[in-house]
Amino acid sequence: MTFVLLFTLLCLAVPVYVYFGYPAILWVLTRGLPDITHRRGEQKPSVALIISCYNEEGVIRQKLENALELDYPPELLRIIVVSDGSDDGTDEAVKEFENGRIVLVRQEGRLGKTMGINLAMEQVDADITVFSDANAMYARDAISKLARNFADLDVGYAVGAALYTDGDQGASARNENLYWRYELAIKGMESRLHSVVGGDGAIYAIRTELWEPLQQQDINDFVNPLQIIAKGYRGVFDADAKCFEETAGDFDREVARKERIVNRSIRGLMRVGQVMNPAKSGVFAFEVISHKLLRWLIPLFLLTGVAGSVILAFAGIGLFQLISAGAMLMLVLTLVGHLSKNRNQLPVWVATPYYFVMVNGYAVRGIVKALQGQTQVTWSSARPGQEQR
Repeated sequence: MTFVLLFTLLCLAVPVYVYFGYPAILWVLTRGLPDITHRRGEQKPSVALIISCYNEEGVIRQKLENALELDYPPELLRIIVVSDGSDDGTDEAVKEFENGRIVLVRQEGRLGKTMGINLAMEQVDADITVFSDANAMYARDAISKLARNFADLDVGYAVGAALYTDGDQGASARNENLYWRYELAIKGMESRLHSVVGGDGAIYAIRTELWEPLQQQDINDFVNPLQIIAKGYRGVFDADAKCFEETAGDFDREVARKERIVNRSIRGLMRVGQVMNPAKSGVFAFEVISHKLLRWLIPLFLLTGVAGSVILAFAGIGLFQLISAGAMLMLVLTLVGHLSKNRNQLPVWVATPYYFVMVNGYAVRGIVKALQGQTQVTWSSARPGQEQR
């Protein structure tokens, strides 16, 4: 019984550490550091903005108008739209804008976002490459803010802040917005300590010379930054480089997106596993293990911890009786949420546990599929009204 007790406590301690202990440790380690721990400059390197899309006719015109309104010098900014076999009129919409500054690259065969980026990168000769999605609308100075970080020669990638415009509209959006604000705070502390873990497909930039082609199964905004870390560079977060987008707006779409991200990311981390070696990547190994690997494994720790708690509860230990009761309450509230006809209007006391349980449950599915060698390579928007393939 002693072994069951200790193992259960360990399994329950991991989620507490990941969600609360890790941010607390980051806060302590960065408390005496300046807000910016790398050099910034006002130089204007040449930039290629790559916009990935699949069937985005509804927003691509707005995105291109947004890109043309950026305050970056026009002669230094080239815009490349890569269409992954779109068949809804996206390509025709881009051709309305196509000129010396805007180029359409069409990928046939629906090969996925990563392969589309590989194809687009063959045409890039700029100093800096910025990656974006069709629905991410940039603040006018977003690229200028990203570019300033590369004045520090140790910086290999820079990540901006993707902010939600509908964060208060519906239970799903509120939960996702709250989670994302928590993530942005962690990104800022990680950046000050060493490097922000991973990029953001909506807004991140790299030194073009550090690019290396990705495998089809790779999730580009995670594996690409890891490759850059493995080369000895830093990745920084710039909260002033902003873009704006909508949440998935729906619980089912959101948890499916989480499954896809975990499914591809855990495989990617294993492929660039050297970044988890402190002897090679220093404190970044602590960051990536705590922020990503352990977080993805939280559902497994929770399941084991709850199972152990039930055993210990039957042994009469009061603490674990409370934990077991709490777990049962979470499951009941999750069931209430699941059976609800309008999940997007759930009260917070149901929506939050439902969101937590469903996200972690789908993360397990993503891990299992990755272990089985199943990786989702195609990509499409999780926004309402967009077909999921």
